Amino acid sequence: MTNLTPASAPTVADAADTLIQPTGSTGRPARSGWRMLLPSMTPWLAIGLTLVVGITLFGILAVYVVGDPKQIRDQGLTPPSAQFLLGTTQTGQDVLAQLAYATRGSLQIGVLVGILATVLSAFFGIYGAYRGGILDEAFSLLSNVFLVIPGLPLVIVISGFVPRESRGVWTIVVVLALTSWAASARVLRAQTLSVRNRDYVAASKVAGEKPWRVIAVEILPNLLPVLASQFVFAIIAAVLGEAGLAFIGLGASNSATLGTMLFYAQNGYALSLGAWWWFVPPGLIIALFGMGLSLVNFSIDETINPKLKNLRLYRRRARRTARMERQLARRGAGATGTPATRSTVSEAPPR
Repeated sequence: MTNLTPASAPTVADAADTLIQPTGSTGRPARSGWRMLLPSMTPWLAIGLTLVVGITLFGILAVYVVGDPKQIRDQGLTPPSAQFLLGTTQTGQDVLAQLAYATRGSLQIGVLVGILATVLSAFFGIYGAYRGGILDEAFSLLSNVFLVIPGLPLVIVISGFVPRESRGVWTIVVVLALTSWAASARVLRAQTLSVRNRDYVAASKVAGEKPWRVIAVEILPNLLPVLASQFVFAIIAAVLGEAGLAFIGLGASNSATLGTMLFYAQNGYALSLGAWWWFVPPGLIIALFGMGLSLVNFSIDETINPKLKNLRLYRRRARRTARMERQLARRGAGATGTPATRSTVSEAPPR
């Protein structure tokens, strides 16, 4: 039997040194450029993307497969069956057809509110902080006023003053967007105040670049992960806010959303009648969609927060080091015929 000499035998320290390289955490070359702005694929991100994409495809494509959600039949409150996969309502309407159209309506409102709220927060946060002076103070005061006022009561009051016949989808979108941009604007303002003092931004100003170009080319790319996180959070808040408004009867008139499904299920006494198939599916869609977006948002937060990203890389390196130790221990025991002494490689977690 050939013994491994200390000069030829691999050690755990040598194996661990190969882990600390200017490469990615999976052994591939480190990402550069715009790829650094994208979150790394993790199990949580995969689950979140699966939920979000699946629900989105259901809301977009299922409307072309199901029937008319408003068709009234003489089969009221029938449980799920081969003919009606999710049963029927009190008036015989297909719950699956209603769920498909309601999902599309809620997604539409969520995306529109997310875009409008992100644009408002970027304008009041980034542009105001870059210009500074009285304009920044005025924008900051306006943001503080909206932050002091409770969001949900303000939405209820504004929606209550709008006549029902005039309360369309765009009315709900504007109301939700106007009450959800202030917190994001404060975060963007703080980030912009830090970025605008850097050398490359000062060089652009000295070169005579216009303010809009400095913001678009020099400042905005550094804030894209923050904007993406705020956009995702705005969609979550919009879907939940619209469902709450519709549940209390202040939603958009003549529009199908998940909130209106819950509203009609409540008015139809679905809970007391045991018609779980009427109110459980829309509530489950809201919960799963919110969970999926939250998981995506957590993954984006790892890109924004270096501490979270370094902690994840440290845990992955620790697992790889432990696996390498076990392999070397088995190899050493098989070569020498005696149990190998297990050595450890300690690496302090990032702070």
